[in-house]
Amino acid sequence: MKLNTLQSDAGSRKTRKRKGQGIATGNGKTAGRGHKGQKSRSGGSVRRGFEGGQMPLIQRLPKRGFTPMNKKVFQLVNVGQLSAFEAGTALDAAALFAAGLIRNAVDPIKLLATGDVAVKLEINVASASASAIAKIEAAGGSVKLAEA
Repeated sequence: MKLNTLQSDAGSRKTRKRKGQGIATGNGKTAGRGHKGQKSRSGGSVRRGFEGGQMPLIQRLPKRGFTPMNKKVFQLVNVGQLSAFEAGTALDAAALFAAGLIRNAVDPIKLLATGDVAVKLEINVASASASAIAKIEAAGGSVKLAEA
């Protein structure tokens, strides 16, 4: 095989339609845009959600509540997920991220009490439920809460 003999597979590359190449092509004159109207003009298109001057659906629906701008979104880790670690392990955001238990090592982490843990662990998280702390301490471990 030589570089000058390389070709893409037959049918893998479709040739584009050449608009405005005469009436015999089927794409001549109006070039597939039809006759007159906004969509036949250059630059003529309507924005997303536009309903021809009718009040758009998004404006007709009732609005409820609000989304707080400074809401804290925690990454949740359950106590039962921590039993995979060896005893005496110090767990922080980097260790939990490396284990695949959280999406990223930046957002704050909250420890929840679902499941059981039997190994002694030192855990450093932003927040934890009281029952999760009790389970970790009952196993001989400790939980240190950092500023979120």
